[in-house]
Amino acid sequence: MACALSLLALVLAPLLVNGQLSERVGPLTSASSKAAYKTCNVLDYGGVADNSTDVGAAITSAWEECSDGGLIYIPSGDYALETWVTLSGGKATAIQMDGILYRTGTASGNMILVENTSDFELFSSTSKGAVQGFGYVYHREGSISGPRILRLQDVSDFAVHDVILVDAPAFHFVMDTCSNGEVYNMAIRGGDEGGLDGVDVWGSNIWVHDVEVTNKDECVTVKSPANNIQVESIYCNWSGGCAMGSLNADTVVTDILYRNIYTWNSNQMYMIKSNGGSGTVTNTLLENFIGHGNAYSLYIDGDWSSESTVTGDGVQLSNITFKNWKGTEADGYSRGPIKVVCLDTAPCTDITIEDFAMWTEAGDEQFYVCENGYGEGFCLESDGDDTTAYTSTISVTSAPSGYSAATMAADLSTAFGTVSSIPIPTIPTSFYPGLTPISSLGAAATTA
Repeated sequence: MACALSLLALVLAPLLVNGQLSERVGPLTSASSKAAYKTCNVLDYGGVADNSTDVGAAITSAWEECSDGGLIYIPSGDYALETWVTLSGGKATAIQMDGILYRTGTASGNMILVENTSDFELFSSTSKGAVQGFGYVYHREGSISGPRILRLQDVSDFAVHDVILVDAPAFHFVMDTCSNGEVYNMAIRGGDEGGLDGVDVWGSNIWVHDVEVTNKDECVTVKSPANNIQVESIYCNWSGGCAMGSLNADTVVTDILYRNIYTWNSNQMYMIKSNGGSGTVTNTLLENFIGHGNAYSLYIDGDWSSESTVTGDGVQLSNITFKNWKGTEADGYSRGPIKVVCLDTAPCTDITIEDFAMWTEAGDEQFYVCENGYGEGFCLESDGDDTTAYTSTISVTSAPSGYSAATMAADLSTAFGTVSSIPIPTIPTSFYPGLTPISSLGAAATTA
């Protein structure tokens, strides 16, 4: 079903859309066919659903038996994860994680690492499978140096869906040099602290959709190198917000699409960030964004002070379009809804801002600020041969027409903090106002 939907999305996508997927995504064979070939239940390898016995060795043993065509099954129940699992070299395999894994180990690294694997699927048939990282144990002591929850490294033709990741000591989910993947129907809930990224992705031809993230850092972020990444129906519910970067030396990012992104009470709606460096970002479309209560909205910063300066004249941005942005920012006087800061040594070119209507929640004035950005819209200067350094600031004292936008019923009223356990949520049934998930939740299929 996921593969069919992916192909349908490609057929329906506008022909001129920047950043569309380049080919099919998802596993090559279904989880049911893998299970029919061979099923390895962790309970048969020493796993016990008592939230006390370490299930790490049982998962590893089940993987060794079923990684070359088969399904590793973690039944419903509560399991302790004391030793991390590295699952390497599989082909045509799946993990059905219907149970909940609770971190009891203290090592660094990755609690679950899947690497050098093809035709892979990680999912919960009930949409209740989860990993509880208990990151607050680290965070209340001021540390974010604990383990990451989930990392996929050099994995191709894959899917991760219908699973929940909660309170990672460090990052929640990283896709490192992966390809032809689909990630969907997920809830990620982390502490109110920087360095607790939701989803980080770099690689080729990856579709991320219908994901909710709560934290205080990256929501869903593309890093270099990356091409043909499609991100849509994302719910940044009290988060850092979506982003690209930080971009460094030899950046290569092209054909990126973000669409239908809802951002509530976060640091930004979208940010492209770098400080020096080199390389290019091209052919990027960011459309249908709704935001409320965010510190920043549209934010490009080529001189981002939170990143150490990288050698180089700067990352060159070109053919970037921001289209159909609506809503409100927290304070448009101190942090205006448009901030485009490009280096005079690497001016941004062919930037388009259109159908953009946002207004401040505090006061009655907001600012648009542009530096060395060329293209069409608002404070940008027109493209041309002359890219002389400039700064432009536009003050606005009346609300633009059409800025009003819908909110979501599940918008959080407060952050989860860093000193107590974060509860495991349910996966939402909507990730953007008025839209249902592109693929039905696994639980719906189970109960049908």
